[in-house]
Amino acid sequence: MKKVHSIEEYVEVNSHFGDELKILRDLISKTDLEETIKWSAPVYTLNGKNVLGLGAFKHHFGIWFFNGVFLKDEHNLLINAQEDKTKALRQMRFTHKDEINEATVLTYIKEAIENQRLGKELKPTRHKKAVLVPDALKESFKTNKDLQVAFKTLTPGKQREYCEYISTTKREATKLARLEKITPIILSGLGLNDKYKNC
Repeated sequence: MKKVHSIEEYVEVNSHFGDELKILRDLISKTDLEETIKWSAPVYTLNGKNVLGLGAFKHHFGIWFFNGVFLKDEHNLLINAQEDKTKALRQMRFTHKDEINEATVLTYIKEAIENQRLGKELKPTRHKKAVLVPDALKESFKTNKDLQVAFKTLTPGKQREYCEYISTTKREATKLARLEKITPIILSGLGLNDKYKNC
């Protein structure tokens, strides 16, 4: 994909759908959206947030809605290009300008703008690794409930640091020595490396 720096350049590069892109651009220009170029394609934003973009490909062109999952889609015009991967993004695809019903498309655009104003957006979720508590620490929880409570109040990242600190040694004696060392730190509500981070 050629890097483009303006909407005009994008239309020129995709001249096989030049007229169609101009029709969609004219519709979008009737709204409050701000026109920008991101990822070498036209993207339209509201208060700096991505609302929709224009796209032209070999056999189709259209609009993608960044949070299209929230659109009512009363005319069944939206598709999810990657069912298993895409959560929020939805595309409105066309193959010819005769397929564009301007009033309908503008309704979708206005709804997307309204949704953005209402703050409807799907935040990307990170897959959090489960914290695997080593046996030595589990045993210590049985006799020291304060330790268990303090550990549970730590962030998953800090919990993971402690668990890895104990798990990475093979010798039982070293595990117990490390456990003895970290117990007061956990009870004070600190992470294993907090004291070094604050230096």
